[in-house]
Amino acid sequence: MRILVVEDDSKAARFLKQGLEEEGHAVDVAVDGEEGAQLGHVNPYDLIVLDIQLPRKNGLELSRELRRDGIETPILMLTGRDSTEHVVRGLDAGADDYLTKPFAFDELLARVRALTRRQSPGIVGTLRYEDLEIDRLRGVVTRGGRPLDLSPREFRLLEYFMLHSEELVTRTILLQKVWNMSFDPETNVVEAHMSNLRRKLEDGGRTRLIQTVRGAGYMLRREESST
Repeated sequence: MRILVVEDDSKAARFLKQGLEEEGHAVDVAVDGEEGAQLGHVNPYDLIVLDIQLPRKNGLELSRELRRDGIETPILMLTGRDSTEHVVRGLDAGADDYLTKPFAFDELLARVRALTRRQSPGIVGTLRYEDLEIDRLRGVVTRGGRPLDLSPREFRLLEYFMLHSEELVTRTILLQKVWNMSFDPETNVVEAHMSNLRRKLEDGGRTRLIQTVRGAGYMLRREESST
């Protein structure tokens, strides 16, 4: 799944990001309510983990804004306050569940599973392009009905291409969106993962779907459209 964590405490944010990524999820982190609003409006997340106490715009304001704008992504609200009043305020603001700090990570994972099982029908759980299909909820990729064995990073890489099919995707964008890295001209991590992903997608003599756009980047499109 693709999860947005909105948390201004850097230590807590790193803990959540690492733990969720180890479970195979793709995780973006926003450090304040304004950044969380921007990412939440632009990207199709499967879940938002949202702290109440945030700079620039608190979690209650952000939750209300997302719901007002028609975004139905499940929201798990984190709070250091366990009073009934704050729980009610969070749920009234549009949160689907809450968790009081401190919490055990296993409990967080249980809440995540519960929320995504009953996710809104409006959330895109399956992505398709040609004979390629990603089941984002189960983490399964198939091509022509045959399952492909992808690593978590390869899964996220392919997911990004399918969310932006027939759009030019640069190497810099992939470093930022898939690896959360700033531009580094020395690393060949993108090329190495692209090579492995293509090999798996094209196994058995299947046509190439991820094309190289010379001097620019990559594009998910049918082979006959390549330049």
